[in-house]
Amino acid sequence: MSIAHASAAASVKWVGWLRRRIRSSELWLIAVATLIGVAAGTFAVVQAQVAHGLQMLLFEIDINERLSAQSHVAPWRLLAIPLGGLLLGGITWAWTKYRPRPAVDPVEANALHGGRLSMKDSAFICGQTMLSNGVGASVGLEAAYAQAGAAAASFAGQRLNLRRADMRTLVGAGAGAAIAAAFGAPLTGAFYAFEIVIGAYTVANLAPVVAAALAAVLVASKMGAIPYLLKTDTQAVQSWTDYGLYALVGLACAIVGIGLMRLVANAERLVTRSPIPRWLRPAIGGMGLAALAVITPQTLSAGHGALHINLTAELPLKLLLMLLAMKALASVISLSFGFRGGLFFASLFLGALLGQVFSAISLLIPWAPSLDPTVAALVGMAALGVAVVGGPFTMSFLVLEATGDFTVAAAALVASMIASAMVRETFGYSFSTWRLHLRGETIRSAHDVSWMRPLSAGRMMRKDVQTVPAETTLAEFRRRFPLGSTKRVVMVDEAGLYAGVIPTAKAYADGGDGDKPVAGLAINAEAALKPEQSIKDVMRAFDRSETDELAVIDDKRNVLGVLSEAYATRRYAEELEKARRELTGEAG
Repeated sequence: MSIAHASAAASVKWVGWLRRRIRSSELWLIAVATLIGVAAGTFAVVQAQVAHGLQMLLFEIDINERLSAQSHVAPWRLLAIPLGGLLLGGITWAWTKYRPRPAVDPVEANALHGGRLSMKDSAFICGQTMLSNGVGASVGLEAAYAQAGAAAASFAGQRLNLRRADMRTLVGAGAGAAIAAAFGAPLTGAFYAFEIVIGAYTVANLAPVVAAALAAVLVASKMGAIPYLLKTDTQAVQSWTDYGLYALVGLACAIVGIGLMRLVANAERLVTRSPIPRWLRPAIGGMGLAALAVITPQTLSAGHGALHINLTAELPLKLLLMLLAMKALASVISLSFGFRGGLFFASLFLGALLGQVFSAISLLIPWAPSLDPTVAALVGMAALGVAVVGGPFTMSFLVLEATGDFTVAAAALVASMIASAMVRETFGYSFSTWRLHLRGETIRSAHDVSWMRPLSAGRMMRKDVQTVPAETTLAEFRRRFPLGSTKRVVMVDEAGLYAGVIPTAKAYADGGDGDKPVAGLAINAEAALKPEQSIKDVMRAFDRSETDELAVIDDKRNVLGVLSEAYATRRYAEELEKARRELTGEAG
């Protein structure tokens, strides 16, 4: 045996040994999650440094400066945005020729694919995002951080051939660890994993996720990452009426968040329908971003520097409204014209501006209680972040870990809960799931719903269906189908297409003329199932038709099979129990 073959055999043996350890002991899963946290934290810091290094090169800023915090950027340097957009458009056009299928993000992977992510697609997404942010587009790097951390976890899980539940936990841990490293906030990262990527908090996934988040933060700090800290000097809650005001802030943030998500989708639809070639769109959008940056550089990049400046400055109401509108417009242009990134930090920045607007308005009303601008900004930051990204505890812990102020965190939690409830009730999606919805998916969170996909009418139906022509006489029907031989027979018309269902007992209960055609006994002529219908659609169809069995037909009304409500209910209950056991860690 050659050295290469011996090495490969030893590697396979070691991986098999580790897989057995992870399956038999939660401690080994925690150890793997910790290593994934180390990788996620490293990736997050490296991506931030690459993007910031590109900004330093293109916009001539110092290493400790933020692009959005600049008071002025030379107009000729702003040409980097459309030129970078042209480069991005060309690279993206070439990549889609090579891989035309849309890339999967961590939320979609956990909801629909059991935590499986493509390393190639993930690397390309991270590259797109770093380039977009590096040339000054109004997008954040958080999507790239989460993608890289989740991809590292998915790669490890696939190599170890882990169970589906363990894979989903690791992917959530990887994504959450990356966010934790980005903000220096382990609780924020952990709850990002629970609320947004895994979709649930359980005792089974607690330790791996927290271990990964802590490891990522420690690694990031050793690599020079600075924790995200915001100072407050005012107690957030001085009377019970303050909570009512913060609830109003949450309501306003929900309305703005929904409007922003719809605006991005509508703008993206208009750009897609326009005659502008796909490869040229980022360059055209870059021209618009450059024009906005001439007015104020606060519209550039994610907005970290601008947020810190605005929190300590007493800005007039008109300027706050102008910044709010311009930053929202910059984000819409960036995403609709093809720059890659997310609305994570943009929503925080916009929320801070909206909170300050709310505070300024409260100061203009003599009889109304006033809000401290800094506290209102932090509360708005959390609430709009929840409206767009999701995760009320995630954003509340971000405020807590950034400020160290429990009163501000409590106010942020109130506003976040209001914003979350409002968005879920009236809109139903976060930004990531809204974009998936526009692609035709139906998921509303990262909850594992892929187990329901095999439960379609076509997969559950019985194919050994018995049919009878509509002109068959009652006597002939009784001769062919004795009482007790079958519960029902599907009736077809002269063209052999579905025309209804005849209950066998009904044919015998009717003591009429034996020469009468059985067509008059048919029920559910219009009620039938399509093979692609999901279990939820199937159960709704049974409720509407108030029958125990329905035929499954194709688009031309050819009969494919029959499905009973009892069987569909039993299969759903079995899969639901299996999913519950995996979620709670009971599956062996």
